[in-house]
Amino acid sequence: MRPDEWEAEGRPTEEPTPPAEAPPAVPPEPAAAEPDPPRDGDLPPSDAALRLAEALLFASDRPVPLNRLAAALGAEGEARAVMRALRERYAGRGVEVAEIAGGWAFRTAPDLAARLTRVIEVPKRLPRSAMEALAAIAWRQPVTRSEIEELRGATLSQNTLEALLEQGLIAPRGRKEAPGRPVLWGTTPRFLEQFGLRSLSELPRQEDLLTAEAPPLGSVAATGEGEGAEPGLPPDHGELAGEMERDGGA
Repeated sequence: MRPDEWEAEGRPTEEPTPPAEAPPAVPPEPAAAEPDPPRDGDLPPSDAALRLAEALLFASDRPVPLNRLAAALGAEGEARAVMRALRERYAGRGVEVAEIAGGWAFRTAPDLAARLTRVIEVPKRLPRSAMEALAAIAWRQPVTRSEIEELRGATLSQNTLEALLEQGLIAPRGRKEAPGRPVLWGTTPRFLEQFGLRSLSELPRQEDLLTAEAPPLGSVAATGEGEGAEPGLPPDHGELAGEMERDGGA
């Protein structure tokens, strides 16, 4: 039977199936951007660089300046990163990495000092008179011998001066343009190393040491009592000498 005959008999005709619609086009995803290559300063120091810096510090009897480390490790920026990493590696150990006297060095942990002094012979300290002279030089440098004597209120003996020179704590710093052209004295890098200072700016400030009862700077304070008491530094300088003794006087 033909389709037209189906219609005549009332039968439904089969309608053709419409073609399926194509799915909407999906735009392609943009390609992921490649990450920027890391810069030299962003890279962690290599184990080889850390080992070399560690060996340099161990072999040197003086703090190693950054320029010497940079000469061995490469750029100065890399040397700084290596020393930061090395300091973090040794943090909390019995030996730590410290930045002192314009360089880097190994130092025993400060909290172990009391225990170490029980078993290790402590070098003989300088006498009080030498520590007072050293404090005056450190604070007022460059100074002449007569200026040191004026600050202390006492004569500076040749033995005291030679003791400071022998320890390498002071050195001549030229001559003053004054009658007789006296020698000017100043501290050395050894002084910074001895007292664990990175620079002279870390010395206690005068206003931090002065007390309300302290007489004006330049007045003489006795360091003893009764007959034969030795004149000493004004209170601020005397206090500095005391701090220097506590922090590792020779």
